[in-house]
Amino acid sequence: MILKKQYVLLFMVFLLGLCLCFCKKGKERQETILEESTKSDEVAEQWEKGYDLPLDDRESEKAENDCNRVMTLISDIYENAEKGNSWNTILSDEDILKIQSKVKETGQPVATSIAYTNMENYEKMDRFLKACEEGKKGSMIVYEVHSDGGIGRNKFTFDGKEMYVLAANAIWKTDHKPGIPYISYTRIKEWNYTEKGWFGYELCVPEPPEVSEIVDGSCLLRVKPMSTEQREMSEKCVQGLGYQGNNLLCSNWDQEHMEELDYNGIYEYLYAMKYQKSFDPEDGAKGIPKEEFESLLMEYLPITAEQIQEYAAFDQENQTYTWERKDDSDWTFFGTSLPEVTDIKKNQDGTVTLVVDAVCDMVICDDAVITHELTVKFAEDGSFQYLGNKIRNGDVARYK
Repeated sequence: MILKKQYVLLFMVFLLGLCLCFCKKGKERQETILEESTKSDEVAEQWEKGYDLPLDDRESEKAENDCNRVMTLISDIYENAEKGNSWNTILSDEDILKIQSKVKETGQPVATSIAYTNMENYEKMDRFLKACEEGKKGSMIVYEVHSDGGIGRNKFTFDGKEMYVLAANAIWKTDHKPGIPYISYTRIKEWNYTEKGWFGYELCVPEPPEVSEIVDGSCLLRVKPMSTEQREMSEKCVQGLGYQGNNLLCSNWDQEHMEELDYNGIYEYLYAMKYQKSFDPEDGAKGIPKEEFESLLMEYLPITAEQIQEYAAFDQENQTYTWERKDDSDWTFFGTSLPEVTDIKKNQDGTVTLVVDAVCDMVICDDAVITHELTVKFAEDGSFQYLGNKIRNGDVARYK
């Protein structure tokens, strides 16, 4: 009888242990399910946000391998390039174009950070974007040569509805070996491909209240090439002026209406164009001598010394013109726009009218924030004068 009771007791202990074991495993399973569910919710939430998306291991590995292969391809050019003594390496335009030409051998489209340069192998990107506009699925890898000699690799993928970009960046480390500081996968919120050939897109980025400041996810990439003449005119006549610190390109004026131009602001830009170097602020601290100021302005503008004295800030007593570095804090993204000549019209009177678009790659991501017509007259020696500017489309005041 005692033995039977012992067996019953042992059996009950066994059942209790079994019960506890099942309870423990059940609890662990519940915790696992809850953890997986939480992770799934986090992943779903991240996909909804569109940035820092989960990376496919194979795609990530391929991006890294491609970057390393291209960096190896251009290593000799980088080694022989002039880098200066600065910690912030900036290669010359000549060396950047050499690198672009080498990367072109991969067969993929490749752009540079240099203004007005054309994308090599652009036809592939053009076909890809046109197919995307028709709703066709596809992908395209585009390389970009950065000013420090590094390489960007962007793989654009269109699934028939949404476009994504897997971006990898390759840099040169201090030992002149390549490194891959980041690889990211992001959904493109919206995009368009303009008639002029600019691919503009806005990446999904963190937004308030997640971040305290607005993150600009706008990108603008020229695909279709400029003509040689358009590029030369852009570099010669408008690049040096821009839309910040002076109003020569963003106001209406002609030979009969010169009073609205900011001559004191224009001076440093014309100085840089003429002498191919920046104006030294120390030279303008005590005022710019009358003769220097007037002769430079009269070289580029159809204006007399008397008119300059009337319209500009002139110190009659010291016979100098005031100058100070412009505070552009009141300008928005429009001021950073790049003027781009899109058409060239030769007039019967010997003048030339340049149709210019202000290309903005920030916030609004627009390849023609404003369009204006700039009239110039060239001399036989290649020098020229600005004769007038007319805003044809767009409202400059809106962007100030």
